Amino acid sequence: MVILVTDKVTPEQIKLAAEDYFGEYIKIVVDIETGQMTIGGEWHADGERQLLNTGCKQANLWGGGLRLAKKQIDFNSLINTKPEINKSQEILDPKIREKFEKLVKTKFGL
Repeated sequence: MVILVTDKVTPEQIKLAAEDYFGEYIKIVVDIETGQMTIGGEWHADGERQLLNTGCKQANLWGGGLRLAKKQIDFNSLINTKPEINKSQEILDPKIREKFEKLVKTKFGL
């Protein structure tokens, strides 16, 4: 299940997202301009699609994940491959990476 998060992530949302597919790992997609975020789902593209449907711009959407037990954020997703901006699945631009990380930490209360 893909969950749209506009404020802080609740424990119930974490539980639902963790059950979905990966257990201790939650997939995350963030709009680094609006601060909207999706968690959960089998593919980052699922969260990306949901954010696009709310009016977000694809250039602002970045994917990664959170390992719950270690509270460790990663910055890898197929949706991050954007030839004009980012030629890797990992978020390489320090400014984009910093925005992504800050939003994830804020919404998860890390």
